[in-house]
Amino acid sequence: MGILNLLLFTAAIAVNAQQAALTEDSRCGCYLLKGNDTTYFSKHRFFDFRNHDHHATVPPVIAEVKDTPNAPVTSPFFNSTDWTDFWMISNWNNSHGTRQDSSLLMVNSPNNVYLEANPSPTNPSPKSWLSLRTQRLPEFQTAAEIESLSAKFKFVSLRMLARTIGAQGAITAMFTYRHSEEYSQVQESDLEIRTSDPKNLIHCTNQPSLNSSGDVEARASKNATMPDGLEWSDWAVHRLDWTPGRTTWYVDEVEVARIEFQTPREVSNVILNAWSDGGEWTGDMEVGGSAYLQVQWFEILYNTTEKLEEERQGREEGEGVCHSVCSVDGTPEVGRPVMLWSNGVGRGLGVFGGWVPVVMVTVLFLLA
Repeated sequence: MGILNLLLFTAAIAVNAQQAALTEDSRCGCYLLKGNDTTYFSKHRFFDFRNHDHHATVPPVIAEVKDTPNAPVTSPFFNSTDWTDFWMISNWNNSHGTRQDSSLLMVNSPNNVYLEANPSPTNPSPKSWLSLRTQRLPEFQTAAEIESLSAKFKFVSLRMLARTIGAQGAITAMFTYRHSEEYSQVQESDLEIRTSDPKNLIHCTNQPSLNSSGDVEARASKNATMPDGLEWSDWAVHRLDWTPGRTTWYVDEVEVARIEFQTPREVSNVILNAWSDGGEWTGDMEVGGSAYLQVQWFEILYNTTEKLEEERQGREEGEGVCHSVCSVDGTPEVGRPVMLWSNGVGRGLGVFGGWVPVVMVTVLFLLA
């Protein structure tokens, strides 16, 4: 084949490779982030709460402390394997002094995690969403938290189409968390919204955010502004990428913060919550007030230490880890990946990390 024909043939394949097609997770060896050609993830999950109006119910708030933590789940959905193989609903309380400035008993409850039907007759899409509720009662604050079953995530890309609404004096959040009894040993990347703040302000932080003297470490946190006139009470896609040496935050694909100081290094959980404890950070909500984190869908790309061990064994056995490379960025159907390239020929080629882009393989084949 002449060199001109070779170049034209290779260019045609490159064009086809750019026209990425929808695929299924079962066909993806790994996932690549848009704008980042060095960070790959091995797994993908998508949780869609937009069409569960048949499960939707808004349970009344439980007013008694003793009945709050052990309340049953609010819907059969939360007993389904689609939920229970990834999430658990928290019921802990802060009676043991989890925050030094807390002035109020806070109790998490399954009763505050529910599917809510869209009440709008003029804008009925989506049909439903997931709600996490916190409300101030005379004697305590009832709150909501969901946490991943696994505490062994090591690097994630978290995305949620969400909004925060309600009274001042609450926090809603999406974050990674490595627990430690000592604050200095905690590792955490946070997206937090304070309902007492201006509605275009969000907080992006790598924890610990205080130094040994108890003062705020400016390099660990950024007060970010929602782009394009958005407010946190608007529906928007919030994204947190925890990658080696860096945490990056986006709103509707616009980067709003990037922090390389205090980036987590150890395996962690993934958590969403809505809460208040009357402290300086949350503020003190008025009795009867309530606030909500509402989520249409939640998506996660991730690695875990268990999966990394499987991949190491696969490499030793000569199997390609990333034989098919997918992306969830720019997909025409949210939640479904697109195939960037797939190449069985690349399996076992250790010099390329287990995969070779289709154009490169074609050139190598034709020149052989």
